[in-house]
Amino acid sequence: MKKFLKTAKVFLSTYYASNLEYRAELFMWLLSSSLPFIMMGIWMEATIKGQFLLDKLQFSRYFLAVFIVQSMTPVWVIFDFEVEIVEGKLSPKLLQPIDPVWHHVANHISERFAKGFFILGLVLLFFILYPQAFWLPSLGNFLLFLIVVLMAFLLRFLIQYTFAMCGFWTERASAIEQLWLLPYIFLSGTTAPLEVFPELVLKIVLWTPFPYLVHFPASVLLGLPVNIGQGLLLLLVWTAIFFGLNRWLWRLGLKQYSGMGA
Repeated sequence: MKKFLKTAKVFLSTYYASNLEYRAELFMWLLSSSLPFIMMGIWMEATIKGQFLLDKLQFSRYFLAVFIVQSMTPVWVIFDFEVEIVEGKLSPKLLQPIDPVWHHVANHISERFAKGFFILGLVLLFFILYPQAFWLPSLGNFLLFLIVVLMAFLLRFLIQYTFAMCGFWTERASAIEQLWLLPYIFLSGTTAPLEVFPELVLKIVLWTPFPYLVHFPASVLLGLPVNIGQGLLLLLVWTAIFFGLNRWLWRLGLKQYSGMGA
């Protein structure tokens, strides 16, 4: 355990320092995640002429929660891993007595800390512009949210890292992520709360992993009525499925790998 903690400290401090070198880039990436606020304006305008389960105030809070969730769960491992395979950079990492995935995990976690103040600043700016939307989640909801958003990040990371394994057989594994992105945007709750979906569509979507990456954590933070037990169970089930698939593809991929120095 002592060795693990020491290694984790070195990894996190190294990647944290690396992320701080590009603070302006981090801020620009954060600003590029403005889709929830765009959708908030659309849905708030729609409430003027239509009847929905959520009112104007709830829509504003929901999309703020979506922004917070997406700021805490972004994943780009497939792009880094694709470069490592194509350029042979994976080879020296395979010689290290640690799974290469921990480099990516440390990079993602340290990035959260590096841009934490930016996220907080934008949330405060939102409440200044929309003071009527201000609310504080209960302690129980906040603690549950931290657990759920961590599980959502883990699932999203595993999904994209599993897609990245295709890089052992193709030079454009990131194209798979682009295909995945479309249903993710529409079915995860990023563009609309799932409460506005037709009942039949909602029942089907709730069995997919998409709602549990954004909508479920956002709803927990807001205290909206969601099935906590079902959400946690499906998060665990989909995580187990992609973990097993990932390890299987990893073993097959290493036999296929022929990068520089391999």
